[in-house]
Amino acid sequence: MIKLHELTIKNFHKKLLDKEFSALEIAENFFNYIKEKDKEIGAYLFLAEDEALKAAEKTDLAIAKNENISPISGVPLAIKDNILIKDYLATSSSKILENYRASYDATVIKKLKSKGAVFLGQTNMDEFAMGSSTETSAYQITHNPYDLSRVPGGSSGGSAAAVAAHEAVAALGSDTGGSIRQPAAFCGVVGLKPTYGAVSRFGLMAMASSLDQIGPITKTVEDSAILFKEIAGYDEFDATSAKVNYDNVDKPDFEKVKKLKVGIIKEYLSPDLDSNIAKGIEKAISEIKSLGLKIKEVSLPNVKYALSCYYIIMPAEVSSNLARFDGIRYSPVNNVDRRKLNLLDLYKTNRSLGFGPEVKRRIILGTFVLSSGYYDAYYNKAQKVRALIKEDYKKAFNDVDVILTPVSPTPPFKIGEKITDPISMYLSDIFTIPINLVGVPALSLPVNNWQDFSKLPIGFQLVGRHFHEYDILNLGQFYEKLKNE
Repeated sequence: MIKLHELTIKNFHKKLLDKEFSALEIAENFFNYIKEKDKEIGAYLFLAEDEALKAAEKTDLAIAKNENISPISGVPLAIKDNILIKDYLATSSSKILENYRASYDATVIKKLKSKGAVFLGQTNMDEFAMGSSTETSAYQITHNPYDLSRVPGGSSGGSAAAVAAHEAVAALGSDTGGSIRQPAAFCGVVGLKPTYGAVSRFGLMAMASSLDQIGPITKTVEDSAILFKEIAGYDEFDATSAKVNYDNVDKPDFEKVKKLKVGIIKEYLSPDLDSNIAKGIEKAISEIKSLGLKIKEVSLPNVKYALSCYYIIMPAEVSSNLARFDGIRYSPVNNVDRRKLNLLDLYKTNRSLGFGPEVKRRIILGTFVLSSGYYDAYYNKAQKVRALIKEDYKKAFNDVDVILTPVSPTPPFKIGEKITDPISMYLSDIFTIPINLVGVPALSLPVNNWQDFSKLPIGFQLVGRHFHEYDILNLGQFYEKLKNE
């Protein structure tokens, strides 16, 4: 009997080659399970059953011909709805793109297709990735698999919930201020925000272009390394992508791990942390010490300004990027009679009806900080503060190799608890936002055996130097090994 909850990318590949099941058989099992389970989770917006089954058959045919297949061939993946798959609906969970179908593949999708990955469908998200709970989606609310009354985090909540509920072996999300790592922590899975430039953003619907990054959400750190290796690399279609060799990123060397120095941020040792989060961080630090690694306190004096800095820079980029969505070119907004409106009123009506409250809030804020007379007072000053925060991290990484932090100040909160209080919602990303401002990689992973002291998942974050994903993935796998010892 196929047990979907036991499948990781690593053991899926082994079982497939051992002919314990076929790729087609496993894909069919996933769709049957999703159709039943997702009624209560709400992780998926659209399923791509016909296309997925055809892709699975191609993997089976390659195996039948004794061809070599990649580690992700036939692996059922969930894709966040802001990553384009040609001819698939791609709404970014917004009404303004309700009927839009992608005209091309994102680079990450093109890479995964070439390796035989199977795309089960697109997952729910906060509208245009703006949110920390997946409640701002124009279509549905996604529920946390561990407690259906709670949020799965956001904005990649659908992807994280799909993996946690075993509705996919792994998933892709995007991270602008914590949108992979926070939902991964809330759902008890692993989320990697790669270095800015490590993974192509071509075909990702832009929210804030200097902050966005695509990354994997998986069940294990080992799987995260495997999937990251497949999507990483230079892309001529993305001017910000870098030429970096990640050939060995999925080959851990635990002897090297023992030589890493781990930093704890002095400014984050706060009594305001939720008690279970604090217990989880203490446990993670203690276990990493037990592995023989040195722990050192480091200081980031300007990190206290990160949240304010982010909520000036991000809305400014949102305002610019979302100007293209007028409800005319990409997907007409329903119930708008174009014949009765001049062009300006048509734009106003389409955008008013097409965008939700959170998106409008950020567009208006961004337009304000970029406006004449306020650019220097807000946007320019925020960029200067961003440079100071980057310098703080640079100095910290002179003393340590990896920094350990919380992911969120609280465990998953109740659905509806913060949706009417934007400031409270924004504060849930206080530990993840600095990473995007600086552009370094960060890995969110569950505290080992968090069930011993908490009813809800507790995660922590490993932060590395630019393009040093190897360090955090290596350490993450080394830490993960303790779980079963």
